[in-house]
Amino acid sequence: MMSLIIDGILIGAGATIVMDIWDCIFGSLPGQSRSNWAPVGRWFWRLKDGQVFHQDINDAAPYEHELAFGWFCHYAVGIIYGVIFALYGGTEWFANPTFFPVWIWGIITVGAGWFLLQPGLGIGVAASKLPNAWTVRILNIVAHTFFALGMFGTALLLK
Repeated sequence: MMSLIIDGILIGAGATIVMDIWDCIFGSLPGQSRSNWAPVGRWFWRLKDGQVFHQDINDAAPYEHELAFGWFCHYAVGIIYGVIFALYGGTEWFANPTFFPVWIWGIITVGAGWFLLQPGLGIGVAASKLPNAWTVRILNIVAHTFFALGMFGTALLLK
């Protein structure tokens, strides 16, 4: 079991790195921007006060280290997703990694963003309060597909 947890940590970290590489490439295109993890850091920090949902996270009191904390939480969540998948997939999956199960897992994890994080930030369920909600939703699915590719690629490297 400890071996699965370690492998899960590795595939979760690898997946998050691949997702961030995609974010850097996409964010450098004209008219696009990179992900800003400061609001996520502020949201996670405010959870300690018992407030999960905000009308607008920008109205919440800032936290001095929210950008760094947002990055930390981004990687912590990615690693947690990796460990959960590793425990589910088991040693059989690691012996012969296939893409489809991690892609399904990557798509499932979009739900946490759509139904917890985005409403928590005040942008609505699945970014419904944003004028470009469908673009955001599609980009969430694309980002989590890259996350799945990172899990798969890291598992292949571990094999």
